[in-house]
Amino acid sequence: MDEFVARGRTLPEAYHASLIMLAENAKETPCPDYDTTQKELSMTLYVEEPLAEPMISRLFAGGYRELEQYRQEILDGILDFEIERGNWAYTYHSRMAEQFPFILRELRRNPDSRRAVIDVRDWHHDAAEGNENPACLQHLQYFIRDGALHCKLLFRSNDACKAAFMNAFALIMLQKRFADELGVRMGSYTHRANSYHCYARDFDLLEGYVRRIRERPDECTYDYEGEFEELMAMAAPDIAEAVEKLKNRE
Repeated sequence: MDEFVARGRTLPEAYHASLIMLAENAKETPCPDYDTTQKELSMTLYVEEPLAEPMISRLFAGGYRELEQYRQEILDGILDFEIERGNWAYTYHSRMAEQFPFILRELRRNPDSRRAVIDVRDWHHDAAEGNENPACLQHLQYFIRDGALHCKLLFRSNDACKAAFMNAFALIMLQKRFADELGVRMGSYTHRANSYHCYARDFDLLEGYVRRIRERPDECTYDYEGEFEELMAMAAPDIAEAVEKLKNRE
């Protein structure tokens, strides 16, 4: 499987470069688990300044409400109650949250540590026979170097068109939360996907994204501060109401 690195100063720069690489270089291969085919590469997105503007790509399956809800799911676990109800086996937040204090404690103990790792994969669950939803995100590692907090993480599988941008945005927001609590600057963000793919049903979507990046690059991003952030904040009450309704549903 070919290896590719998409670099950018901003998140959209790296993300858009990765989409072009996928479209131009990936061969169509079988994906029998889902009875389809896919385009697939091994991809690393390297973002030099994760909070640099423009921070928001327009090329993802959703809008400001969906992005805000996903941010809250990752950072605050707003849908973790679905686990207790037996509807879901886990959320990323449920597997990560109890490890958050360790990350802060370890990096305060030793800012040069190489031990600040969050494990998301649960071997007993994810490798169980018949499990159809093993975690895609495997682990995250944090480093403080030169007074900045860097994040490096691994996905075993990452849907390039439907999930990758939202994944990266939310995990950068988690990185920022840690950096703020530790009182250090934000460093780089490295997002590794061993299988960075697009399913056959989304080939046209991928081609459309790439066409927009090439023909109208200035129309492919939003600023987060002063623009998208405000829209996301406006969506928060509706999200809270919807979550409360889900909680109260028998």
